Amino acid sequence: MHWQANGLDYGIPLQVDQWLQAGRAVLVNGSRAYLAQARRRYPDLLAVLVEVRPEVLRQRLLARGRETAEEVEQRLARNAGLQTTTDPSVRVLDNSAGLEVAVAGLFTLLREEGVLPQA
Repeated sequence: MHWQANGLDYGIPLQVDQWLQAGRAVLVNGSRAYLAQARRRYPDLLAVLVEVRPEVLRQRLLARGRETAEEVEQRLARNAGLQTTTDPSVRVLDNSAGLEVAVAGLFTLLREEGVLPQA
């Protein structure tokens, strides 16, 4: 799987197929714009939409320093256009707080979906 976003090329290696065939759970960071293609290849995938409040995303992107202020604003505009999902099978995770909160939320979501054993 491969796609372009924000002026960069992204991809997921073919090893994912081997890991899945071995019965492993696999977590990848994908793209909302590529979700339909990913679902065709992996119809049982659990899609998790990681959302963040725009002002938090702006602050994080500017702090990284990899993009100009104009590129950050373009990215935020693109993000706003993709943010909404009408697909009830897509789970939503708020990543506006700290990393520890987001990770705990992800683990809770994966336990609810039966991907991870209950704690």
